[in-house]
Amino acid sequence: MEPRIDPTFANRRTFLTQGGISLGGAALASLLSNDLSAATRVNQAARDDLPNLPQHVKRVIFLCMAGGPSHLETFDYKPELAKLDGQPMPESYTAGQPIAQLQGQALKCQGPLTKFAQYGESGQTISDFLPYHQKMADDICVIRSMVTEQINHDPAHTFMNTGTAISGRPSMGSWVTYGLGSESEDLPGFVVLTSVGGRNPQPIASRQWSAGFLPSRYQGVEFSSSGQPVNYVDPPRGVSLGQQRRLIETVGAINRHRLRDSGDPEIETRLATYEMAFRMQTSVPDLADVSDEPQHVLDMYGAQPGDGTYASNCLLARRLAERGVRFIHLYHRGWDHHGGLVQYMNICCGLTDKPTWALLNDLKQRDMLKDTLVIWGGEFGRTPMFQGKGGAGRDHHIKGFSMWMAGGGIKPGYSHGATDELGYNAVEDVVHVRDLHATMLHQLGIDHRHFSYKFQGLDTKLTGVERAHVIKPILA
Repeated sequence: MEPRIDPTFANRRTFLTQGGISLGGAALASLLSNDLSAATRVNQAARDDLPNLPQHVKRVIFLCMAGGPSHLETFDYKPELAKLDGQPMPESYTAGQPIAQLQGQALKCQGPLTKFAQYGESGQTISDFLPYHQKMADDICVIRSMVTEQINHDPAHTFMNTGTAISGRPSMGSWVTYGLGSESEDLPGFVVLTSVGGRNPQPIASRQWSAGFLPSRYQGVEFSSSGQPVNYVDPPRGVSLGQQRRLIETVGAINRHRLRDSGDPEIETRLATYEMAFRMQTSVPDLADVSDEPQHVLDMYGAQPGDGTYASNCLLARRLAERGVRFIHLYHRGWDHHGGLVQYMNICCGLTDKPTWALLNDLKQRDMLKDTLVIWGGEFGRTPMFQGKGGAGRDHHIKGFSMWMAGGGIKPGYSHGATDELGYNAVEDVVHVRDLHATMLHQLGIDHRHFSYKFQGLDTKLTGVERAHVIKPILA
């Protein structure tokens, strides 16, 4: 007869092995809990001690023309480049310089593929591809001397959004909502919208609006451009709002109990997420219902609600801004014009030019532009050299390109910086991407030099460790 073994019995080796792991795990959890609590306290104190700056704007709408629009067909007219059209590109410009797809090829100058003229009382130079931008020449501040550090799309977006090419860092929208929070109680503080139309639309990964090492409650929330903006926002069939409220309160009580023991900021995120999801069941349908918009407003944008276009997203951006959302990021994918530049510029500008004007015009009419910062641009520019794939095109370019800013505290109708006579290098009042970030934070009342988050022993910043500058000449 086999001896009976007590199921509760454990021999010494088993106890030491299993018990050691359990005790070690408990000890590690305790240490991690203490570290998380300490890190949360340190970062909260650092945020609370930020120097107070005048807050010129309350929110940011960032209009990203994903793929890299050509500055040479939008805002940066180069007569000398037109004269050299079809001739070899001078090697003095390109020798030893980073080039994407044209590396090792015979480089020829490509003159402007459209006409330019000066518009408004300010005399802003704007191309014929952008007739509605011509109408708002006196509202925008064009920066013609932008530079960045990454020459391919995904790392260039990462650099534009986070200030570094290292994946896993917080996006600028997350930094802003971490620093200022949201003015909306029933919508996320950071919302992302995407649309598509043009040549070779590059994918946009969700990590472009990640919170990185910041608490995940500050990450961007992508809203769908068509249909219901947020999936599963409606209550399940047969479940009342009262029942959902009781469930959330019960789960919340459990999470708060756990939070007191651990200090884990992600539990705070979970609590906030449950609460926000519950409130969004009312706020999101109201946001998406544009029946209260007059027909002339819909016509101004060229919007057909729910069609997923950039025009509808611009209208939605204004509605989000009205409801207190802090950072609204619109991506329009389709600006990667290696070939067929005229055809696809007509398509992309046709989809985005009028709605962009409508957004600025709408904000002005509602007296909201004075406290909204609008930024327009891509992740880089395009080369002055010809690239032919289905008609004349241009390659990626990082040494000089154009963006614009408008809104509270920014000089309207102002041109800042310049590229050289061929539009290759930014040579006057050069503006780095980190300078753009520093200026954005400054307008929001945040001093970028002191705005940091303790991560892996370092005081990490959106503007990095290299010196960034607020672009003071463009400030009103």
